[in-house]
This record gives sequence, C-alpha cells and structure tokens, in this order.
Amino acid sequence: MKTNNKVYTKLTTALFALSLLAACGKKEQTQEENKKFVLSDSMQRMIQIDTVQYCNIADEISLSGEVSFNENNIVKIFPRSGGQVLESHVSLGDKVSKGQVLAVIRSADVAGNYSDLSSTNADVTIAKRQMENAESLYKNGISSEREYIEAKQNYEKALAARNKVQSVININSGGKSSAAGTYTLTAPIDGYIVEKKIATGAFIRPDMGDNLFTISNLKNVWIYANVYETDIAKVKEGYDATVVPMAYPDKRYEAKIDKISQVLDPQSKAMRVRVTLENKDMLLKPDMFAKVLVSNREGSQALCIPSSAIVAQDGKNYVVTYNSNSDMDISEIDIIKSVGEKTFIRSGLKQGQKLITRNQLFIFNQLLNE
Repeated sequence: MKTNNKVYTKLTTALFALSLLAACGKKEQTQEENKKFVLSDSMQRMIQIDTVQYCNIADEISLSGEVSFNENNIVKIFPRSGGQVLESHVSLGDKVSKGQVLAVIRSADVAGNYSDLSSTNADVTIAKRQMENAESLYKNGISSEREYIEAKQNYEKALAARNKVQSVININSGGKSSAAGTYTLTAPIDGYIVEKKIATGAFIRPDMGDNLFTISNLKNVWIYANVYETDIAKVKEGYDATVVPMAYPDKRYEAKIDKISQVLDPQSKAMRVRVTLENKDMLLKPDMFAKVLVSNREGSQALCIPSSAIVAQDGKNYVVTYNSNSDMDISEIDIIKSVGEKTFIRSGLKQGQKLITRNQLFIFNQLLNE
C-alpha cells in the first residue's frame, strides 16, 4: 500500500506540473498574439499598396542636352540694303509684338532710290504736260495723230520708270522709309528675340547675307542631345524621353524622341537626337542645358515593383509584403536594376503579391522589433 501511495503522489505531482506548463504556454502565446503588430485605422489611410507584376525590362541612358528654339516656328529678319544702324530698340530675350520697330537703318541705297524717284516724278510731270499739249493740238487739227501717240507713249514710259523705282524702294525698305535714306525693320510676328546680331552704330555691308534678328514664339522648343557610339543602339525614334532642365531640377518634361540624325558629328563623334517639348510655362529658354533620360522597353521581362517600396538596410534591400492588416512580413529582394520609378528584381517575390509602397519604413521597423 505504501508503494501505491508513493506512485499516486508522483503521478499527481507530474500532472500538476504539466498543467502549470500548459497554463504558462497559453499565457505566453496570448502575450505573443497581443504583441503582434496590427495596422490601425489611421495608419491604413497613410499607406499605399501596389502589386508585383511582370514588366518589360527598361534600359535607360542619360544624355546631355541643350534647349533650342523650334526652327519651324521662327522668323529670321534680314537687312534690305546696306547701311549704318542708327537705332536698335530691342535686346536679346525681349518680348515683341507684331509691327514693333526693331531697328532704324540709314542706307545710301535707299537715299539713292529716293533721288531716282524725284527724277522720275519730274519726268512724269514733263511727259504728262507734253502729252496733254499734243492731245490739244491733235484735236484742233494743228498736229498729226502720230505726234499725239508718241507723246502718250513717252508719258507711259515715264510712269513705268517711276513705278519701278517706287517698287525698289518698297522692297528695300519694306514700305517704311524716308527721303532722308532711313528705313525701319519691324517684327512680323509676336514672339521673343532669340537672336540679335547688330548694335547701334554698326555697319551692314550690301553683300551681307546673315540675318539681323530671329524671332520665335517659344510655345514649343527643341531639345538636342548627343548620343555616343556605344549608346547608339539604345536610342530609336519613338522612345520615351524625360527632360530635366539643369535650371529646374524638380521639373520633369515627358516626351518622345522625334528625330535622329543619320550622321555623326566629326568632332565629338556623337549622334544628335531631337525632342520636341511644349513650353506652356515659358521656363525653357534657348541654350539652357538639360539632362535627357531615354527609356527603351523592348527587352525581356522580369518582375517589377515601384522603387518607392524598397527599404535599404545594411547593404541589403527589403520590401514589406501585405496580406491583411494583421498579416505583414519583411522580404529580402535581389535587384536587377532600377529605371526611373520602377525596379526590376531577380528573386524574393512572386507575381501578384501586394507591397506597401508608402510609409513602409515605419511598418518595417515595427515588424523588425517583434
């Protein structure tokens, strides 16, 4: 009997100990469950969720570019005759209106044309008087019809000579000149002075073939960028391009490559490409420097995620995956490359998984400390 009592006592003690262990285990499990991080209602409104998907791997190259005016939307103003610049009313970059005076030029050619005009006017006056006299004599039977016809023809020749001189004046001076030998250059359109090649007092040679002013409305501009030989295969017409002006690094203009030169510059050994941009805010000025990011999405596919979802720590890259407000986890990823706002990954995620892409660093730290 004593032996049975001892066995019974040991069994009772063992069962009690197991009960205590089970109770402690349940308590610890409950504490762990209470400790698990759960998104609050306010935090749910602060996060953003995106989905892992397959994308074409993009190649992006950075090119140095320069802003230029659109040569299809400009007017070049040339001198109509040689002379000296008496006045220059505008400067580079000035906004001008149609008809506004740009410069006043004194020209010996224009003065000579007005002298010729005075002579031809006198000839017309004399020829007209002679024709009227010949007509009167002819009607009174004093002179012959031949003499009247000859006088009439001389008058018509004098008129033609005067009209010719007047046409030359109109062409050389644009219809805005004076007998003192001056003529004015005016703006033919509304726009901005993007080129100016004269100054007050300068002389213009009669054989000068260069323009004096260039006016552009700057409503759209061209961006020229240089592509070196190693990158030529990565750039084609129609590729997406993002232009970032150096003057405004926070501005990004989206466009496409619309023209590619078929020859290389003999000095720089670079190929020139062109992008056309709308300049609605008028921030882009000719000769500004800009960075041109060209994207090529014709390659193979890979899983891609928003670059904003990545958390970098200790030389590794992580994301926070989302299943529910109480079921989130940290996953390490292997990055292939990042292009713009997308990052292409080799491993660590599966298609269709959900990621937290905004304020994920706070959640990352909470999960890390669990």
